[in-house]
Amino acid sequence: MKKTKKQSRKLRVRLKIKETKLKPRLSIFRSNKFIYAQIIDDNKGKTLIGVSDKNLKTEKKLSKMDKSKELGIILAEKAIAQKIKEVVFDRGPYKYHGRVKAIAEGAREGGLKF
Repeated sequence: MKKTKKQSRKLRVRLKIKETKLKPRLSIFRSNKFIYAQIIDDNKGKTLIGVSDKNLKTEKKLSKMDKSKELGIILAEKAIAQKIKEVVFDRGPYKYHGRVKAIAEGAREGGLKF
């Protein structure tokens, strides 16, 4: 039952995203330990930018939520450096809640538009 809910949520999100091929896609993958975000150009089938919280170097010990928000800000800075200003947010099978929401808020703070 749980797996089918995730699959149907993923399909529902992807169908909405396929309609907008003009903008690159900001895709999220979340595991229990880490969270990954990448900007993908579906027309060329290439990953333009990829970041994960494994590579975050901070002096303070941050919570998963704070790491996710920081990751969103870093992703937005890298995207703006490559002249990407607008993306389509692909949350995949995850609910827009918690760490996924924190990445989105961080990316918006960094200057990306969804």
